[in-house]
Amino acid sequence: MKTHFSKSIIISSLAFTVLAGCSPQTKQQDKSHDITLKSKKEVSQKRTVNEKVNDSSQLQSNVKTETKMMAGPKSKLMRTVAPTAFNSYMLKPPQFIHPQSPVASNTEKYLDTPENALKFTNIEPVSTFSIDVDTGSYSNTRRMINMGKLPPSNAVRAEEFINYFDYKYQAPIRIETPFNIYTELAPAPWDDNRQLLKIGLKGFEIEKSALKAANLVFLLDVSGSMNSENKLPLLKRSLLMLTKQLDENDTVSIVVYAGAAGVVLKPTKGNDHHSISHALNQLQAGGATNGQSGIELAYSLAEQNFKKEGVNRVVLATDGDFNVGLNSINALKDLIKNKRKSGIALTTLGFGRGNYNDALMEQLADIGNGHHAYIDNINEARKVLVDEIASTMQIIAKDVKIQVEFNPDQVAEYRLIGYQNRLLKQEDFNNDKVDAAEMGAGHTVTALYEITLTDSKNKRVDDLRYQDQKLKKAKLKSNELAFIKLRFKKPNSDTSQLLTHIVNRTDLFLNIKEASLSFGFSAAVAGFAQLLKDGKYTAKFTYQDVIELAKLNKGQDDFGYRAEFIQLVRTAQAL
Repeated sequence: MKTHFSKSIIISSLAFTVLAGCSPQTKQQDKSHDITLKSKKEVSQKRTVNEKVNDSSQLQSNVKTETKMMAGPKSKLMRTVAPTAFNSYMLKPPQFIHPQSPVASNTEKYLDTPENALKFTNIEPVSTFSIDVDTGSYSNTRRMINMGKLPPSNAVRAEEFINYFDYKYQAPIRIETPFNIYTELAPAPWDDNRQLLKIGLKGFEIEKSALKAANLVFLLDVSGSMNSENKLPLLKRSLLMLTKQLDENDTVSIVVYAGAAGVVLKPTKGNDHHSISHALNQLQAGGATNGQSGIELAYSLAEQNFKKEGVNRVVLATDGDFNVGLNSINALKDLIKNKRKSGIALTTLGFGRGNYNDALMEQLADIGNGHHAYIDNINEARKVLVDEIASTMQIIAKDVKIQVEFNPDQVAEYRLIGYQNRLLKQEDFNNDKVDAAEMGAGHTVTALYEITLTDSKNKRVDDLRYQDQKLKKAKLKSNELAFIKLRFKKPNSDTSQLLTHIVNRTDLFLNIKEASLSFGFSAAVAGFAQLLKDGKYTAKFTYQDVIELAKLNKGQDDFGYRAEFIQLVRTAQAL
């Protein structure tokens, strides 16, 4: 195959020569807004291409060819796909590197996620949803606020704000029952006439010495859109921290993609830090983005090195700017859905701003039975990839679903805060073929319902005049406020197990100050997320109220995340 290496040098030289006559634009960081996913043509019109993209026939990745090449010489770094493709990913001799291609406007993409509607218990007493272990919405919002702007409404997912924090639930002592269920009930801080029901799950914790061996394939976006300090350079530093947690029982591979996909590190023992760091440090950004071939190649590599009793995972790190090749969200979802059947999960790590595709990143992780995080700084990288490595990689249960049945004799109205993308039909709860989220070792999951009791003087909707008289007479189990059911499957099973928990009216604290610190702080976080969303249900609750509630319930703060939250609310208040 004819190489285009010389063309790259000529193009770089010409760019350097005309630099003085070109004034590169910077990305405008206007207030983010919701947009419809762009087509390949629309996005490419907003991008100045700094490198000539090779003919598509020369850049197509062929998985069969890739497999044969991996069976060849046992060099740690492999030349794959085409010399041109490989050279564009690896470090070249010193030369001028263009700044990131200018983007005419903010093109960040978010799914439409309106607040959950109020439900009336005498009409719809059952609420069903999948758990959510993602945290990307909170760190992405933090990035925007620290840049001096409030996030668009659809960037805010309340459950990811709430689940960003650890609430110190006690873990179960036996893996046979991998969860402990905790509930707490107290007045809502934004309305004394309503209550908050907090449901907390804590996963079984695995000792570090008992962690399963990992087969990790890093799928890294090295396209031109990743050419900024908060993208590829931060990505490389983040993954270097992760690999330092691995040992000789683990395996690491690195696949990169831009206009084409290739393997730059064949399967390597986790303790070979020199080879891993060498491969990462030589990567540089350039070219267009075609994630389809990269995803296919990464899964192929993971399948070849599959650890039957271990962790098998593809870690996709990108800004999500898939603008060449297969760029339909539905097509990508179908691709990932088919690949998850092989027992290989997908984690997505988001980077960057301006063209960040949150909509795609979150959905791919959900479909791929994985976890989505947004890395806005090196501290977040440490939190996700070092401190929480067991909870993101070591799965203790899969397809975890929660169903809550409210007693209409006690509860008039209810509203689930967040989890809009995780809602399930009532019949899905007992259907083991319906997919739901996985839960990792030691992971904490929290959900909050705002409820209105039947004797409340401030219901949002009047009682019905002609409601079922039988319902009025039903006084059975009148002390029970809600019945919680949880279904999960063990990692190697396709049959779910059931756990139950009853919430009684007598569990209600009359004042939020009587509740635990974890309850108060989670309520503050939920209040903040709702204010950023639109504040439809938070009455006269303000940012200052959030600050005071969070300060009062900050409690133990080992890593400073709660103190950081309070400062973040202060900044949002000033914007």
